[in-house]
Amino acid sequence: MPSRRAPRTATPGNTPDTTPGTTPAPAAPGANPIMLALQGGGSHGAFTWGVLDRLLDDESLPIAGISGTSAGALNAAVLACGWVDGGRAGAQAALRHFWLDVAGQHSAWRGGCFGQPAQGLAAYNLDQHPLYLWQQQFLRLFSPYQFNPLGNDPLRAVLARHVDADRLQRCPIPLFITATAVRTGQPRVFERADLGIDALLASACLPQLFRAVQIDGEPYWDGGYSGNPALWPLIYQTAALDLVLVKINPLSRPGTPDTPEEIADRVNEITFNTALVGEMRAIGFVSRLVEQGQLSGEDYKNLRLHMVADDEGLAPLHASSKVNTDRSFLEALHRLGRAAAERWLAAHRADVGVRSSLDLRGSFLAPRAASGVVPGEVPAG
Repeated sequence: MPSRRAPRTATPGNTPDTTPGTTPAPAAPGANPIMLALQGGGSHGAFTWGVLDRLLDDESLPIAGISGTSAGALNAAVLACGWVDGGRAGAQAALRHFWLDVAGQHSAWRGGCFGQPAQGLAAYNLDQHPLYLWQQQFLRLFSPYQFNPLGNDPLRAVLARHVDADRLQRCPIPLFITATAVRTGQPRVFERADLGIDALLASACLPQLFRAVQIDGEPYWDGGYSGNPALWPLIYQTAALDLVLVKINPLSRPGTPDTPEEIADRVNEITFNTALVGEMRAIGFVSRLVEQGQLSGEDYKNLRLHMVADDEGLAPLHASSKVNTDRSFLEALHRLGRAAAERWLAAHRADVGVRSSLDLRGSFLAPRAASGVVPGEVPAG
């Protein structure tokens, strides 16, 4: 899919990377580097851990850059630090240590399923958990500025054990971490020169749970409101043509939400998908203009789009499960993600460097049924 080629111009908060000694090593002859776009989604980011774990096995897939938001940002940063320590194997080990550390934190959600017994991943939904229900009522009455006046964030201590600014800046893989500027509503993309734990916390800052993260005097919220994830930094600031989206947020859900919790959850899902769908629509629009000869192909990157997802496997999960950090749940998501990446590699590894394997119109642009299938179309095998 074509997209505009652009010079790397400096804009506030988006300074081109010029750090000496951080240029990625040239790809092996015949190898086609990929750009990774990682969505956020709370503990569902463990699915992305599984995808990355499998992709890192394939040494013939150089990584030209990673754009991540919220949990996707954390995965990107941990991978980068592990890469500095030990290449691909180091990145895999770092991701595993990080997610097991997350699982090892005290969680009020531990224990059996409440309400009707559930099977499989549905058993990790917390909709009927009494503490979860109490929390939802509490959050309607109080903001984090009231119940957390000191601004404590338990994620900071976890990140400090796995991420540091020095390794983020030394990693040869460019990172693009998105947060949302509270005052303007615009995305800010943090790059190598300004990456650190504060930027990662800003990218994952849900305003109902945490105070805005202050960076250079500006408050920031979760990057999902403005880019989940942002694709344009990869397009404009890397030379690669193959973009792989790791999708964990559903575009469609059956039924109509009818409780306050369900309504709020679905509104958040729609909001967090809006920027991504908009960028996909723009890519599709430019693609049509190039195909019609109205734009020069010499001035536009001929992007090849790919997507690793498992909508069916993740379908049993409700938004409440995004705060569940039970180890068995995170490891189940890891297995699901690794299997999804395995299927994608088996079906589409040969497409990398050749053609898109993502049906852009069918997945993002055409009308969808609640199942996610375009009416009148048979989903591709």
